This record gives sequence, C-alpha cells and structure tokens, in this order.
Amino acid sequence: HALDDKGRLIVPARFRERLGTGFVLTIAQPDPCLALYPQANWADFCSRLEGAPRKDERFRRLVRHIFAHTEEVACDAQGRLLIPSALRAYAGIEREVVSVGSLTRVEIWAKERYASHAGPDPAAGDLMAELGLY
Repeated sequence: HALDDKGRLIVPARFRERLGTGFVLTIAQPDPCLALYPQANWADFCSRLEGAPRKDERFRRLVRHIFAHTEEVACDAQGRLLIPSALRAYAGIEREVVSVGSLTRVEIWAKERYASHAGPDPAAGDLMAELGLY
C-alpha cells in the first residue's frame, strides 16, 4: 500500500473490521513501526501499564514517550487513515507501507524497514519449541 499526498493510508477492509470504528494509532516500541489497536486491546495494554510493579523513572519515561506518540483515530468514509507527520517520521514512512496483522494489533511498516525486520529467523523452530508451539 502507499500513502497519498496528504499522508493518508487506505486500511485494508479485513483490518478495518477488526479495528472497529474508532481505534488507537501509536508507536510499536521497541520495533521501528506503528501499531493500530482496537479500543479493547488498547484498554488491556493500558491496564497492564497501570498494573506494572515498577513505576520508576525508566517506566515513567517509557509511558511518556508512548503516549506522546499516540492518537485516537478513525478511518474516513473511503477507509483512509491520516497518519500524522511525527508518526510517519518515527516509523520512517515516506510512501510505501506494509500492513501486518499481529495478534492484538495491526503493524504499519515502512516497506524498506519491514524487509529488514521480517526475514526468516534460523532459530524460529527452537523458539516455537520453547513456547510449546512445535
């Protein structure tokens, strides 16, 4: 997919159905991409933050950084989402993007960055076995 001249992205229909009418656009720490969360999943994420056992300076800096780069958003009637310029800069998005469903969210990657982060992991079989999925 590609952004239009105004920085809008057409969100694929299959993702719009999962996201609902209003959702959250944020950075996807520690990955250099953006994430779209349905409201319920975002509420779960926030609950986990609130319940974190440590609330030291490092925690506060992380929370501040995430929420400074978070927007409540919705698609327009044509299924387009405006991605603010600061979030496009964070993710290195100029024009071409890759949208990937990932468990609780949809990730939006600059096409070039995705290519360098999505390659096969030679140890994937070991990790799957470790997680009890193999």
